Amino acid sequence: MKERVFLGLGSNMGDRLGFLCAAVRHLSSLPETEFIAASSVYETEPVGKKDQADFLNAVVELWSGLELLAIYKECKMIEKKVGRTIRERWGPREIDIDLLYVDGLRFESEEVKVPHPEIANRRFVLVGLAEIDGQFIDPIRKKTMAQLLTSCPDRSVVTKTVFSIHPAAHTPGALGDMIASSTA
Repeated sequence: MKERVFLGLGSNMGDRLGFLCAAVRHLSSLPETEFIAASSVYETEPVGKKDQADFLNAVVELWSGLELLAIYKECKMIEKKVGRTIRERWGPREIDIDLLYVDGLRFESEEVKVPHPEIANRRFVLVGLAEIDGQFIDPIRKKTMAQLLTSCPDRSVVTKTVFSIHPAAHTPGALGDMIASSTA
């Protein structure tokens, strides 16, 4: 049985958009997995450690027949393939893929907690989730993404960009055309 999966993607080093797009390409090719949607790409202030570059962040929705831990492990392998180097907690990173929700499941292990424990405190995640499905209900808080966004204590700046990480936007020439049109 396939389940609805929401992932948070972020990058604040090097070719930030390129890292996000590479992650989406890998996620789209996972077995038993179908790419459904991507939020807009947002430029955001860092959380935690503030003395670093701003992030590009987005949320993606997948349908997957993979088990929750298998999805988590695939995300960690994709981070390595895309070029993530493990550094300090909350420090700069080439790519970060967070498992936010798997349908309405609640799960906790040493490796991962689902729903992601910081969702309600991260505006940059809630903006993307609300854009994809503002009526999706958090299984712990029993609130929609739109409600969580409204009550989010994080007031950091989240700026929508013109960029897209949807796989269809990255056919040959599409990225260059998109960047050229955004600077015109």
